[in-house]
Amino acid sequence: MPTYTAFAKDMWLASGSRDHIVEALRALPELPRADDLLVFDDASGRQIDFDLRTVAPHEPAAGPGRPRLGVVAREVTLLPRHWDWLKDQPGGASAALRRLVDAAQEQPLSPEAGRDAAYRFLSAIAGDRENYEEAIRAIYQGDQDRFLQLASTWPPAVRNHAAGFAWPVSSAPSAP
Repeated sequence: MPTYTAFAKDMWLASGSRDHIVEALRALPELPRADDLLVFDDASGRQIDFDLRTVAPHEPAAGPGRPRLGVVAREVTLLPRHWDWLKDQPGGASAALRRLVDAAQEQPLSPEAGRDAAYRFLSAIAGDRENYEEAIRAIYQGDQDRFLQLASTWPPAVRNHAAGFAWPVSSAPSAP
């Protein structure tokens, strides 16, 4: 399940599912100005927009797939050998593809993908910060200590979220 993190200016507001983020933002005593509110996809570091207006749920139009379950039919193009392999999988091709996607989503980000996610996140929220360019270089060089030193004057929520992309918890050094 995709997760997201919301910031208002430099302050962390919430992390979780789309519904959790929307609920948390709606529960705030005063919603931050749209210019100050940034929401990021935790898998890619990309900035995304959520519609916070109250909209009545609508019934999806009937079509291929199982719309009531959130299943949408789309085209997939594979080589014959891939189709041959898929047809022999338990539950058929669709179930096998869902299992493969779920397994891939559970894998931690590769170092390259984590660095790219940190870059996208920092470009949106910290591009005007002191030492920004040098901090990005430290991320791509894999130099966590240098990054933390360069970002030491940044708001902790911004610095820590970027470091979390670039160096997932499993590879983070222990605290002194």
